[in-house]
Amino acid sequence: MAYKSSPRPTFTEPTLISYANATRYLWGDAEAGLVNDWIYLSSGKIHQLIFGFPAGEGFRHSESFRTVFGADEVLYVLQGGMVIANPETGEVQVARKGESIFFRKDTWHNAWALHGEELRVLEYFAPPPSTGTSGKYAQTKPYVGQSKFSRNHLIGNWPAGRAEADRKGHFTVLREQDRLWSLNGADPRVLTGLIASTDQLTVGRTTLAPGGKSEVLEHGGDAGIYLEAGRLNILLVDSDLAQTWFELSPGDGFYLPEGSRYRLFNMGTEACDLIFGVAPNYLPHAK
Repeated sequence: MAYKSSPRPTFTEPTLISYANATRYLWGDAEAGLVNDWIYLSSGKIHQLIFGFPAGEGFRHSESFRTVFGADEVLYVLQGGMVIANPETGEVQVARKGESIFFRKDTWHNAWALHGEELRVLEYFAPPPSTGTSGKYAQTKPYVGQSKFSRNHLIGNWPAGRAEADRKGHFTVLREQDRLWSLNGADPRVLTGLIASTDQLTVGRTTLAPGGKSEVLEHGGDAGIYLEAGRLNILLVDSDLAQTWFELSPGDGFYLPEGSRYRLFNMGTEACDLIFGVAPNYLPHAK
């Protein structure tokens, strides 16, 4: 399969993207393996998708499909378990459901599903492919022809040697206890934990207890939401659109262009869990 750019679903206004309407795409070749993508959005600021493969399957890289990009990335495991490796350095990490992997530009990565369960991973990527950070960028990087999947030089010096080893293209495994927590308006029914935040990308997870509703939210960048569990309603504030009240089911996404003002509501009887990515700035610009 020859390389071609992935589809880039782009929207000009706040938009609900149902799981059924997410763009399906298969990429890869015989050497790299085949990856199943569900692409939710790809604006000029943020790229949001789910990728996955069957138990025990995964992707490596090939001359045509080079998995090294000019972007910050957060990979959140929705289902199953993921083994991720940097074939340039030999680093290998494992992330299970509810855990995340964070890495910055120029980090080679291969990944596989652990045996026993299909893998689904939610990915946020910024700056997005539309800015030249994906396939074209990857072709400018030296190719890794001899892959490494261990760091034997650290045997006898672990974990003492970790800081030195992690200076180049490393993965950060992030679990619930690693999040930057906040309450929305001092309401314990709306709890947000930021998973990772850089000058390019912020990704987090919000839980709304039954009856929970957020204050008005706004960001200094484009936002993409993915509903993991429960039922979520989104109200657009001060919008001139005909529709301002939306309802999401698990698997649905939502796009909010920079400057959108909105509120989140849990009108149901079960907790509601959502993942969000914002790029480039999480906080709104000073006015």
